[in-house]
Amino acid sequence: MQAQLASRGSPAVSIVVPAYNAQDLVAACLQSIVPQMTAAHELVLVDDGSRDRTAECAQAVFDERPGLRARLVRQPNGGVAAARNRGLLEARGAYLCFVDADDLLLPGALAALDRAIERHRPDVVAWDFLMWHPHKERKTRRVALGYAPQQSVTGRDAILSPFFANRHMYVWAHVIRRAIYAGLPQPVFPPGRVFEDVAVLSRLLSECASLVRLPLPAVAYRQHAASLTRAISPTWCVDFALAQRQVKSTFAERGASQALRLFIDAAACHFYIGIVKNSYQLPWAQGRAARRQVKEIFLDSLFHAPGQVLDAMATGALPWPDPARERAVARQVRLALGDSLCFALARAASRRIKLWQRMAAA
Repeated sequence: MQAQLASRGSPAVSIVVPAYNAQDLVAACLQSIVPQMTAAHELVLVDDGSRDRTAECAQAVFDERPGLRARLVRQPNGGVAAARNRGLLEARGAYLCFVDADDLLLPGALAALDRAIERHRPDVVAWDFLMWHPHKERKTRRVALGYAPQQSVTGRDAILSPFFANRHMYVWAHVIRRAIYAGLPQPVFPPGRVFEDVAVLSRLLSECASLVRLPLPAVAYRQHAASLTRAISPTWCVDFALAQRQVKSTFAERGASQALRLFIDAAACHFYIGIVKNSYQLPWAQGRAARRQVKEIFLDSLFHAPGQVLDAMATGALPWPDPARERAVARQVRLALGDSLCFALARAASRRIKLWQRMAAA
């Protein structure tokens, strides 16, 4: 019966899983998705040139459910952006749901998604997630998106202002109509670039007229012990900064209200100070050169003069979700832009201490 139902018509939702060298994790990911699927769903796994048994592990899960509308697509390695782009080409559902191969789709997610689509027919469904620490479960926490639950949100500012205020810029936390992806310049995700979610997701949401938030944690976002000590490179720093400058370009072209521009600029400040702090993991001369380049890109990514943005963050000019955090970031950005030696020395010491602590705990 399942096989017969799956052959009728196009699916309502396509779940796209990009995977690379994920043989130890991909089966758990797929097994979290497959039991939730009905004839209204399809599953597309894109094996991005894995050199291990990722494809075989995925196919074994599919073979256990012969009536499942699921398929494995293989391509030469091109990075996660290329894998997502291939998934977009292969998907046939009205809505697109991305799940990374090392994460889990939590029980009840697809059923809740189906109900939200049936009731509201929104352009995008946003859902909460878990910041999941599988080796230290006490650190696992729920992250809630900044929208009222189960209510339809309409209008560009109402959708985008909470998005930039909360800065949860994960494509897998937003299930968006495939037609909106198709309407963007192709390829949607810039190949060869990291942080593609930051630049792409805001552009996608700018095309959405309505949004519904599901107030349940739908994705367990795996935090890897190894990723805590990942090598930060100058390219990593610059790519992150360039992604935010692309956001400015998008909204300079499409237009944005004064309030939305301030939210966008504040998000750029948060990302900038995050880049600066991480850059202190680099050798001193290399880090200094990266910070110089990132500073130039950051200033070019702002709609307003930096002092105006930082004043707005410090004085509560907009309804920030965490005013104390805004004040702290504004203060740190002022120090970073002023090339404060005390700030630089404190950041360098702090980064190294944290790195040693994380390595010891890993």
